[in-house]
Amino acid sequence: MATSIPVVDFQKYGLHKKNETEITNADLKKIGDKLIAAFDSIGFCYVINHGIPQDLISQIFGVSNTFFDLPTETKMKYVRPKDSDMDHGYVKMEAESLNPERPGDNKEAFDFAPSHQKFWPNKEVPEMKDIFQKFYDECKQMAFRIFDAFTSGLNLEDRNFLRNSHKNIGRDGNCTIIRTNWYPPLPKDGSIKPGQERCGEHSDYGSMTLLFQDGIGGLEVCNKNGDYIPATPVPGAICVNIGDLMQRWTADKLKATKHRVLIPESEVLKNKGRQSIAFFIHPDVDRVITCLDGSDKYKPILASDYLKLRFSLTYL
Repeated sequence: MATSIPVVDFQKYGLHKKNETEITNADLKKIGDKLIAAFDSIGFCYVINHGIPQDLISQIFGVSNTFFDLPTETKMKYVRPKDSDMDHGYVKMEAESLNPERPGDNKEAFDFAPSHQKFWPNKEVPEMKDIFQKFYDECKQMAFRIFDAFTSGLNLEDRNFLRNSHKNIGRDGNCTIIRTNWYPPLPKDGSIKPGQERCGEHSDYGSMTLLFQDGIGGLEVCNKNGDYIPATPVPGAICVNIGDLMQRWTADKLKATKHRVLIPESEVLKNKGRQSIAFFIHPDVDRVITCLDGSDKYKPILASDYLKLRFSLTYL
């Protein structure tokens, strides 16, 4: 039974390797097998030597922190519209509940989707837009590298299958977003609602997620035994997990794992904020998700229809 998050090394296929064709099929298969083993055992892994520049990661954490430090009335000028297909903008405290059975999550967020961006806090955080776009582009390229290895690990005949299923990332026809999360220090008066968490237990909706954590920790992952174990941050690594649509695609060969961020118990951590940045990857909206093993375990479904269903249960 997994009691820790496996580590997968992308030294031979990270973004520092400018020529994607240099890697041999055998080396790609080795990486892919490790990914599949990790996602089979616990649904998560840490990817090291990925090649996304650390200074860019530091920059997006920095501008996100600057944004979340703004007064609430200022942030509300950039709120993500309700009842809209726009995946862009500020998400206020308790506006969503990733576990619908709990009160709204004790966090704020800002979503960025290149094809839906309509507004930015250019006056307050002038560099935010440029840094988010650069980071999005790097994550997109890394996602394709991971998909290549993943496809090899699944022994699919078409090496480009997952790339082609996500070819519109960053354009109309795909809902992949960056989300920067801010979990503020807890109120001094202890006014946390019964059952409330920083982020309620849930599995992600799409095909895969790339998560960048600060050093505070707090993320917990549910293993096959039903026990939550800490996803202790690994400096410089990306925490990668699969989502519900990938589970459906693989006919449950791989499972989307529930995870959560609890209200911390220690007084020291209660007084500290926590920050994370996620790249939520979704297939193209017109992609019909059918079981890769040819079975009929799940009925075919449009990726866009599945995402709309999940969102309808999340936002309060």
